[in-house]
Amino acid sequence: QVQLVESGGGLAQPGGSLRLSCAASGFTFSSYAMSWARQAPGKGLEWVSGIYSDGSDTYYADSVKGRFTISRDNAKNTVYLQMNSLKPEDTALYYCAKARSLYYSDYLTMRKINNYDYWGQGTQVTVSS
Repeated sequence: QVQLVESGGGLAQPGGSLRLSCAASGFTFSSYAMSWARQAPGKGLEWVSGIYSDGSDTYYADSVKGRFTISRDNAKNTVYLQMNSLKPEDTALYYCAKARSLYYSDYLTMRKINNYDYWGQGTQVTVSS
């Protein structure tokens, strides 16, 4: 069974940093692109960042570009999201997701949340002074 477990969320000060982790199991992790998405209270699901199966390409939403960095360690079946220069508007429940199909390698494909078939339970990030 596919399982995605996020961790690393918490309370951060504006301008601070957090690193989220997503531990994956139940599938060949190294064969699939992975993404992070988030949902703020009362808002829809927003795609945040994606990474190709081998880590060779990364993609970011404009809202986080330059502040967040996605990475993966295929030997550990883990994808990360390093979040720097946090803003209050980053407050959301952050989800890790597995790509539905192989060979995701462009921004237009990565950013569509319907292209992901498994999702973790989420980890809460709160940015407040």
